[in-house]
Amino acid sequence: MHYFRSAGQRGHASFGWLDSHHSFSFGSYYDPEHMGVSVLRVINDDTVVEGAGFDTHGHRDMEIISYVLEGSVAHVDSMGHRRTVSSGEVQRMSAGSGVTHSEFNASATEKLRFLQIWLRPNVKGIKPEYEQARIPQSKTLTLLVSHDGRDGSLMMHQDASIYRLRLQQNEGSPILLSEGRVGYLHVVSGGAELDDSVLSAGDGLGVYQARELEIIAKSDNFEALWFDLPPEEK
Repeated sequence: MHYFRSAGQRGHASFGWLDSHHSFSFGSYYDPEHMGVSVLRVINDDTVVEGAGFDTHGHRDMEIISYVLEGSVAHVDSMGHRRTVSSGEVQRMSAGSGVTHSEFNASATEKLRFLQIWLRPNVKGIKPEYEQARIPQSKTLTLLVSHDGRDGSLMMHQDASIYRLRLQQNEGSPILLSEGRVGYLHVVSGGAELDDSVLSAGDGLGVYQARELEIIAKSDNFEALWFDLPPEEK
């Protein structure tokens, strides 16, 4: 069984300084048919103009992953971190018992584009945590975030894994989904085929059957994120 959401079906918000596409219900955009997949709750594709950003705001009991696609994020939080997260880097913040932070485009001349990803944690009320890293692409499928920090990945408080997939035209890669797991593919750039589905930038595909999938790139510089998630909550 597949769940498919095309890029054009996503929610959209534009505020002048921010242009955002929501893969799932978020903020003023609400669709009961698109509330997330398993513990994956938010994928926002955000473009922020020069020097603008999100003023200080709070979160709690959420695993928040930022993946920077273009430009740099200037991050300040109540844990005392003042960091810049640049293109290609991954940031993980466990909000836990409560944290406040701000996120701004660090450049006065270039736009910022990044994915904001939220997953529900498997533990609540923990001390907030922060980490970031630039994780080199070691193969077509590279682990970015996991529950145990294996293979140099960042660590989150959820039985889930996030991989970055990069392929060149006509290059293929197998993706194994184990019994009892849920998979979700978010296309960052380029086009590909997966089973009978043709995918392009912004598309999302959920997979609910245990199997080995084969994805084949139909353009150069294809990039996607693959989420290996626990079973749907009852």
